[in-house]
Amino acid sequence: MNSNKLDKEEQEMLEAYEAGEFTSTLTPERKKFLEESAREAFKRNKTISIKISGRDLTAIQRKALQEGIPYQTLVASIIHKYVSGSLYDASANRNVNPEN
Repeated sequence: MNSNKLDKEEQEMLEAYEAGEFTSTLTPERKKFLEESAREAFKRNKTISIKISGRDLTAIQRKALQEGIPYQTLVASIIHKYVSGSLYDASANRNVNPEN
């Protein structure tokens, strides 16, 4: 068991769960509500703040201008492509030392 402090009710629930005696009181209506709420939370765009060099920001803004999109949209697209696996480092497979 981890070192988190549990109140009496939480401890009882944990013990019942570990003993295989826990029964949920979650109604189908409440479960549906919670599932929909979680789905909606993941759909919403989130705002983040990052620090990047002025040189990189200028380069991103130029690329976005060439594409005709806001630079924030370009940054979001780059991040999405990276996390979905469709963006890769083309220079990663280059031989750094051509003599070897």
